[in-house]
Amino acid sequence: MSIQSVGIIGAGTMGNGIAQVCAVAGLDVLMVDINDAAIERGLSQVSKSLDRLVKKETLTPEAKDAALKRIKVSTSYADLKDLDLVIEAATENQAIKEKILKQVDEIVAKGVIIATNTSSLSITKLAALNSNPERFIGMHFFNPPALMTLVEVIRGLQTSDTTHAAIINMAKHIGKEPITVKNSPGFVVNRILLPMINEAFFVLYEGLASPEDIDAGMKLGCNQPIGPLALADLIGLDTCLAVMEVYFENFSDSKYRPCPLLREMVAAGYLGRKSGRGVYTYDK
Repeated sequence: MSIQSVGIIGAGTMGNGIAQVCAVAGLDVLMVDINDAAIERGLSQVSKSLDRLVKKETLTPEAKDAALKRIKVSTSYADLKDLDLVIEAATENQAIKEKILKQVDEIVAKGVIIATNTSSLSITKLAALNSNPERFIGMHFFNPPALMTLVEVIRGLQTSDTTHAAIINMAKHIGKEPITVKNSPGFVVNRILLPMINEAFFVLYEGLASPEDIDAGMKLGCNQPIGPLALADLIGLDTCLAVMEVYFENFSDSKYRPCPLLREMVAAGYLGRKSGRGVYTYDK
């Protein structure tokens, strides 16, 4: 199966980034969100991101214009009906994703592949909600999707070989390097990454060093391009907490307990870059 058209649910950071990547690769894209304001914000972010690529001379102005023309928008799931692939890229929340995916399943044609961009939730469990679970798969992009090469392709117990092969080929077509992962909480990358970030919060919580020195230590001592606390701000502290809670619940292992400071900061609304304040403060 060759994928030529993609519907993306969610015009936020991940959704608009995935839309951009698909459109630049020549695919027809439909970006869906709950209201026009969210869609306009998403389109604005795509345009700004493409402008940066033009400025760096990695994209021509003509290619930018062509990509933007390939992105259509809607506030109705009904418009997803006859596309080749639908990628759900909503908030990392089980109840929200289940609600969206059930609606999509009722609307789209039987041959449409449905993927979720979840970073931690069970693909097998989400697939079980689908009337045709063989067509369901995980397609986990990394932030920012326009720059990060990796895509984790996660097979649920029910995912067919045909679905898996189509998504592997599509990921390569849009310039990504896919890796195939079995269904397990956090999959591969975040299973390793998020406990490290959580431990950095424990180090900060215990007053062992300043945020700047913790991040500098990991950058200079482990050759990481960005420190774990700054990365948490980029990911979103609420997302980090949600993922750790999934691990803690599913593995029943205390090594995955979320740091109290992480919980406290999320409760205060200090969510990172998107809120203007996390471990560090940002201009909104």
